[in-house]
Amino acid sequence: MKMHVCSVTVDITSTINGIKTFGQSNNDIVTQFIGIHPQFVQEVDIEKFVEIFSEYSDSIGGIGEIGLDPTYTLTKGNSYQKQKQVFQEMLSLAEKSNKPISIHSRKSLDDILDIIGSYNLTNLLFHWFSGNKKQLRVLMDMGAYVSYGPPLVFSEDKRVLLKNTDRNRILIETDGPVQYPRCFAELPALPTSFLVTVAKSVGEVLDISYLEVNEFITSNTENFLGKKLG
Repeated sequence: MKMHVCSVTVDITSTINGIKTFGQSNNDIVTQFIGIHPQFVQEVDIEKFVEIFSEYSDSIGGIGEIGLDPTYTLTKGNSYQKQKQVFQEMLSLAEKSNKPISIHSRKSLDDILDIIGSYNLTNLLFHWFSGNKKQLRVLMDMGAYVSYGPPLVFSEDKRVLLKNTDRNRILIETDGPVQYPRCFAELPALPTSFLVTVAKSVGEVLDISYLEVNEFITSNTENFLGKKLG
């Protein structure tokens, strides 16, 4: 499988580190997304983030990981309203820069759909899609991408969702360094080689060859990123 990785950031520290590591010299291998994850909105200095984005915009491939997640509102200073404020700031940057977006939507997909309708956005990815078939159909009708990861190895629910996803809107990921108790020997999913297993699982679900999976995932990735892969 032709490997090209999208690296996302979650706060200002990881954004700076990501740009230093990947953003300026490895665009043929890694596309750097930068964003503020809903888990860390209480720590963010929006003005500083915008300054970083403006300075390195040419080497930044997209905005992410951004979104909403009520799970994190138990953290001091992290309210759902604050998450929405930061999310909208990130969407404004994406709209102005015409860059693709990676969205975190756990337990918040309907709220996110309400918000994004106010923006003119390019190439939305709902990473680690965990909604239902009705919500999936809404995303397909609006031309969004969804990504699936290692749970395809063992989760029948994820396999059913994959079967209901338009083939030209499917992407794959590891969500590293997350660990999975039912695959990969519980190791953190950092190596890109884990994507091979995910792609194999896609082929099993769709009853197509690994080569066919490789071809359409590559095409989908290029269309999402808006560039040809080397």
